[in-house]
Amino acid sequence: MRVLVTGASGWIGSAVVPVLIGAGHQVVGLARSDASAAALASAGAEAVRGTLDDLDVLHGAAAESDGVIHLAFKHDIAFSGDFRGAAEADRLAVQSIGEALTGSGRPFAIASGTPAEPGCTASEDDGHILDPAQVRGPQARAATSEWVLSLASRGVRSSVVRLPRTVHGDGDGGFIATLVRIARDKGVSGYLGDGTNRWPAVHRLDCADLFHLALEKAPAGSTLHAVADEGVPLRDIAEVIGRHLNLPVAPVPAADAAEHFTWLAPVLAVDQPSSSTLTRELMGWQPTRPGLVEDLDKGHYFG
Repeated sequence: MRVLVTGASGWIGSAVVPVLIGAGHQVVGLARSDASAAALASAGAEAVRGTLDDLDVLHGAAAESDGVIHLAFKHDIAFSGDFRGAAEADRLAVQSIGEALTGSGRPFAIASGTPAEPGCTASEDDGHILDPAQVRGPQARAATSEWVLSLASRGVRSSVVRLPRTVHGDGDGGFIATLVRIARDKGVSGYLGDGTNRWPAVHRLDCADLFHLALEKAPAGSTLHAVADEGVPLRDIAEVIGRHLNLPVAPVPAADAAEHFTWLAPVLAVDQPSSSTLTRELMGWQPTRPGLVEDLDKGHYFG
């Protein structure tokens, strides 16, 4: 297949691209800079210049492809306070791609996030929105995912790959790396409450394998969970960080959470385990790389 990948030079995309090329696919990556285009060329992929705001570019590239994997998101503005703007840009980009694929029977897989279901471990059947058109705020990106799933009725083999809170591995600059930086800055490896809140997790390379499977064989309208660890207690994460940095490990009072953890505090405050049982049964996906605690203990987060 000729596969369009947005976010192809990013954290997950740079793992997906070699998997696709290794499987014999031709990859075209959306590149918003010379550096991204060079990275794609080095990986053996073709670059098409543009951003998520270039809707005509996205539509044309999708129309010329045999399938699309959408990984790009404006994380920079989302984390700096404009999540609404990032979600709106994502919605428009996804709609442009979806319209190009309508009626073709071609695959369209996008990244989303696992839901938090109070009191239970979230499955692929949870977290769906009955009326996406009415959704605003933090769930806006989930509403876009629901629209993609609806493309199954319009002749697109659509799937949504939900990612856990942590997609880890050597080079990760996300939530775990942020916790390491905070521990260094504060002189303590902290956790909220009693530390029993849990995060689901997956190794970046196992995640890439699932996107490959989704492209090749996910049934239309599939919701998939890229989850290897169903729920790692935050205290366990804090203890590994404390050991490697030779820092004390201690609870952070809820009243001090916003000051200590800044923008990450609301994420840490939620117990959000998630399952991938249905995905493994449907897709035959079996994660084989190290789990989060084992990977964290290898030391590459502390270099």
